[in-house]
Amino acid sequence: MGSATSELPSHRTPLSDTAETGLKIVVVGGFGVGKTTLVRSVSEIRPLNTEEVMTQAGVGVDEPGGVTTKTTTTVAFDFGRISLDERMVLYLFGAPGQGRFWFLWDRLFSGTLGAVVLVDTRRMDDSWYAIDRLEHHRTPFVVAVNRFEDDTSHYSLDEIRQALALPGHVPLIDCDARLRRSGKNVLITLVDHLRALAMARETTP
Repeated sequence: MGSATSELPSHRTPLSDTAETGLKIVVVGGFGVGKTTLVRSVSEIRPLNTEEVMTQAGVGVDEPGGVTTKTTTTVAFDFGRISLDERMVLYLFGAPGQGRFWFLWDRLFSGTLGAVVLVDTRRMDDSWYAIDRLEHHRTPFVVAVNRFEDDTSHYSLDEIRQALALPGHVPLIDCDARLRRSGKNVLITLVDHLRALAMARETTP
């Protein structure tokens, strides 16, 4: 996504001694959509990445779908962390986007509180599998449209919702995965969505 760099925090925060509750969030989406970038931009620690350089052996297997600047790929998962308060910590897992690693997704979804589906409007079909698996696992999720600089489609959020057949209750927002403040807004949207679902369950007779 262009040449801009992520807005990394000025320091890396150690885990508080009082932290006692860990909440798991998974970031999913198609190949090269920006999952690693999102985890990296919001994590308060140096994120764990399992990126490897793409080689000729991957031609025809790991196709970047027109993203010609992509030279690495996640082969297991990305991991980052955000402290919500003194006791509660958010753990972020970025899932690999290539079809040959999709078998890892079901295990990553285990114990997941909620998920973020990253979407590239140039390759919206790549989002179908992520949405399908989350619905299969009944995992609450939000959809974030990662707006790339060379995206000339200019689809509105309403058009994207229709193209993805997203129900009205699923939050859909724009983001720039490179920017910390934008990534945090995505996570806040997810947390607000999860809270609303929990309150709805409590009031249902």
